[in-house]
Formats: sequence, C-alpha cells, structure tokens
Amino acid sequence: MPTDNKRVRGPEVSQSPSLFCSRPAEVLPSPGSRADGRQRDQVDVRPVFVRCGLVSQAKGSAYIEAGNTKVLCCVYGPRETERKDETDMKSGRLTTDMRFAPFSCPERGAWIQGSQEKDFSLMLQESLQPAVCLHRYPRSQVEVNVVVLENSGSVLAHAVTCASMALADAGIEMYDLVLGCSLRQDGGSFVVDPTYPEENSRRPSGGEKRGGLTLAFLPSLNQVSGLQSDGEMAEETLTAGIRTCIEGCYKLYPVIQQALIKAVRRAAPPPAES
Repeated sequence: MPTDNKRVRGPEVSQSPSLFCSRPAEVLPSPGSRADGRQRDQVDVRPVFVRCGLVSQAKGSAYIEAGNTKVLCCVYGPRETERKDETDMKSGRLTTDMRFAPFSCPERGAWIQGSQEKDFSLMLQESLQPAVCLHRYPRSQVEVNVVVLENSGSVLAHAVTCASMALADAGIEMYDLVLGCSLRQDGGSFVVDPTYPEENSRRPSGGEKRGGLTLAFLPSLNQVSGLQSDGEMAEETLTAGIRTCIEGCYKLYPVIQQALIKAVRRAAPPPAES
C-alpha cells in the first residue's frame, strides 16, 4: 500500500487538548436558589417571549423563547390526506413532527430523526389531539412541524405551548389552548421549568427518589391532555407535581393570550374610512 512520505504524522500516544484547558471552579448554588437566580420548591418559571405569524409560507406559525430554550413551530393545512387508506370520512387527522436542529444541543446531532425525537413527536400529538376539533375537517390532515433551535431544558413543554399557538394562528378550530410545564424532582426538593444542566445533573441523591414530569394542560376546560413521567417518584410526589405543573400553566396563560391578541390585531384589516 503506498504511503504519503510528506505527511507529518502525529505522535503515537496523544491526549485531547481539552485536558489542558483551565476550567473555572464550579460555584454551587445555595440550597434555596438555583443557578439562574430562581428559587427551588416554588412555581418559578422562566420569563418567556412569544410571537405568532413569523413564517409567511406556513398557514400558521409561532415562536417561543424561555431563557435559552428556543422553539419554532409551523402548521400546514388542513389539506387532503396523502394516503387514501388513512382517510377518515368523519374526522380529520393530526400529524406532528418534532426535530432538534444539529446545533441545538451541546453535542451536535443529525437531521435524521432519532428515538427521542420520535417519542417527543408522539407525546406532542397525544397532547394536542384532544384540543383540536378534528371532526370539523373530515378527509383532511393538519401537519404540525416543530424545530428546536436551542435546547436549554423543558423543551417538550415549550414545544406543546408553541404548537398550540401555531394552531390558533392558523385558524384551526380548537376547544382550548394547550399549555405545557415541566418539573424535576430530586428527593424532597423540586424545580419547575428545569434548565438543561438541571435535567441532566448527576448529583448524588443519597438513595432518594428522582424523576421528571411534563404536563400538557387545557386551562379553560381545566383538563389534562398529556402526561409524561420518567424516573422514580412516589404516588404522593407525583400528585403534588401535577398540581404544581398546573399552577405553572396558569402563570403562563395570560402571556399566551396577549400574544394571540396582538397577532389577531396585526392580521386584522385596517378600519374603513368613513
């Protein structure tokens, strides 16, 4: 096999340059506070920025930003179903697709949909379907596409909220909006709307139970449309976590209402001159 004599070969034994980088000392937050200044064991959600109608090519679109978590959603349809064998003469069909941008996470990903993205897409569909009046769109399908631009924690909960706003912006008839909220339980303490480091922390818990919870809630109907839980949580802890997430959804509800009102006013035609 021919060899390249002009190539400068590296040493046989080498080490990663990251080992020689100076790392700042980790500052542990106080027991009652978190790294971003919010409080533990309280319904303390991050301030959000929401906007509708950003994508002109879509029937409806929405963008939500909570801390460094940035999610964009586009809605297309209702349109004729692509496969005739899936056509329902009495009801429509809701399809969801959720993907992470390759640069959204600390570790670069691929555009190919992975197992986590498929699970999130299924959870997103199960959370939105009870709120959409699909019987008003027989033999049609509504497509919901979500792209996570930056993942800084609680991405599924914010994707549910963003998709609900995009459906409303598209004029799809709904029973109610769908709001999402996440919670992370570490033994006897919990954090609402956890960040990416809080979701992936590996702190020793001394044998205490740890788990996560994501809730999709219909605020006007006071109904839960979706629930996802992982880890190990006691029944009393899970029940208290659901109530905490519902309270977090109610805190987010006025912000979403004002964003939709502003979107309707921007899209409304100017008043006719007398």
